[in-house]
Amino acid sequence: MPQNDEVPAEWRASLGPQWKRVHETYLHTIGNLTLTGYNSEYSDAAFRKKRDMEGGFRSSPLRVNAGLGELDDWNEGAIVERAGKLARRASDVWPGVHLPGDVLASFKAATAPRKLYSIDDHPHLLRSPTAELFQQFRREVLALDPCVTEDFLKLYVAYKAETNFVDVVPQARQLRLSLNIAASDINDPRGLTRDMSSVGRWGNGDVEVALATIEDLPYVLGLVRQALDVQLGSEVDG
Repeated sequence: MPQNDEVPAEWRASLGPQWKRVHETYLHTIGNLTLTGYNSEYSDAAFRKKRDMEGGFRSSPLRVNAGLGELDDWNEGAIVERAGKLARRASDVWPGVHLPGDVLASFKAATAPRKLYSIDDHPHLLRSPTAELFQQFRREVLALDPCVTEDFLKLYVAYKAETNFVDVVPQARQLRLSLNIAASDINDPRGLTRDMSSVGRWGNGDVEVALATIEDLPYVLGLVRQALDVQLGSEVDG
């Protein structure tokens, strides 16, 4: 088929009533593509002219053009049939590689399984006063939203929705919290938070706050809630 968007009348008749759909669907597919040294001579000529002219498909020495010289028309059925023949020939010329399982396994990158941690890997969370404080904190944080999950890691405990919104670094007498929220966005009337955006630390987030007493828990949970709301796209009260 010609590439010209203005499909000639002879081609429209050859392609049938659905000529526009056929032209748009199959123009650049394997069934309609071939090799020739006479592309400029072919131009938008009708199929039979391309077939019978000097250098046409009927006299082409290229195997990829085999069979085109015997066709009387070029339409959707002919394109689909030729595509199938070429696909089958391609699978013979370039067969898939079949390797034994042990050979394939030798090429796979070895990945060490991730070590699983638990509360038992954090001694500070097993002793008072931090233990009681952490248990109350985790209950309150997990209750903030059904999507919240808890993940014990080597150096901290992560609480996630879409990703970490607060990380807890256990310490002997307090919990050090990293809030995943910009320091400029946190609403902290009591001024308990610190901007850690330019300071190296364990955990994710730019805001840090210490939780040392049960009395401070409601206020600190309000800060944690802000980080969660930012992640979930909720409005944060200013």
